[in-house]
Amino acid sequence: MTWPANSAKHADDAAAGIEVDETFEPFAQRDDIFSRAMWDESVRSPRTDAFFASYRIEAAPRRGDGFTQRDFALRNASWLISDIMTDRHAAQGRREGFQAALSADTPVSPDRVPVDDPARMAAEVKRTARFFGAQLCGITDFDRRWLYSARVDTRDMSEAPHDLPEGLTSVIVLGHEMDADLVATYPSALAGAATGKAYSHEAAVALQLATFIRNLGYQAVASMNDTALVIPYAVKAGLGEYARNQLVITPQLGPRLRFSKIFTDLPLTHDTPRPLGVAAFCDICTKCADACPVAALPYGAPSTDRPNRSAIKGVRKWTSDAEKCFGFWAKLASDCAICLRVCPFNRDYTHWTARVWRRLALSRFRRLALWLARDHGARVKPQNWWAG
Repeated sequence: MTWPANSAKHADDAAAGIEVDETFEPFAQRDDIFSRAMWDESVRSPRTDAFFASYRIEAAPRRGDGFTQRDFALRNASWLISDIMTDRHAAQGRREGFQAALSADTPVSPDRVPVDDPARMAAEVKRTARFFGAQLCGITDFDRRWLYSARVDTRDMSEAPHDLPEGLTSVIVLGHEMDADLVATYPSALAGAATGKAYSHEAAVALQLATFIRNLGYQAVASMNDTALVIPYAVKAGLGEYARNQLVITPQLGPRLRFSKIFTDLPLTHDTPRPLGVAAFCDICTKCADACPVAALPYGAPSTDRPNRSAIKGVRKWTSDAEKCFGFWAKLASDCAICLRVCPFNRDYTHWTARVWRRLALSRFRRLALWLARDHGARVKPQNWWAG
């Protein structure tokens, strides 16, 4: 696959809130903090090894509410389907869904369904995505700037070329809701079940939707955390807006979701970015940064500063210190999403009061909305979740 000039700007960058400068370079997935924890001695430690081992119950769980064996058992069970997908080609160095795309289980049909109306086909893809269980679906162009410069061969953590087919034109972005009651218990191993369940769910949905497209006679590569950075695609697909807490704020679910993606050559119309006003709210809100126990989240305006090599080069944005963040995860032996829990946009928008608050937050009355959210996002004791 050939690569375009990395510094090229796209027409929809301004609407998507994307600012790329002349120093931009595609991100090497080998440098993401989870990959580095497998090869970089400045990150890897007995504690990080124990973090990964806890997902296999090879390490003793911590004690205390939210970190009992029962909590870890639920968390690890929630990851099962994702783990099965991840492990099925591990012998070939493919940790699928994380360091490599999900392998297709069906061939592309030799009989291609003609597409005379890409807009109608886009609507059919979105309907199919909802049928399989995705809460959100948007479509954008195959912007190669956000592809990782290489995938990772997990046998030796070396870089390997992507095996994407030629001719891809679109990226379908799928949003998958995380359980609100579990999210409310972060930080805890119990809350990690919300993450695992979403990953297991998205693995199934992405594979099923990709199979549908392949049966129509078109290429479709299902992808989770692998292959490319999903946040720029989600923003370009009109699903939400990037926030200080490094998450995409969506109108329907706030930040409480995971994303997957499908690369395809199926003719589809593309959605457009929708600036909501989230950035203006984040300019005055620092609840996520204030709540971060290791000060990994930034204050101030977006910048091109890179705390370490686990940040992309040449993009002006809010950027976390991934080393600090993952260090805390390793200490917990579970993931942390305090920044998600305390985010004022983390609400149930089926309630009219939440919708009124959202309208205020995305308007010139954002300071009133921030004041109204002053006590929002308090942690719920994990034992309360078990009590029902």
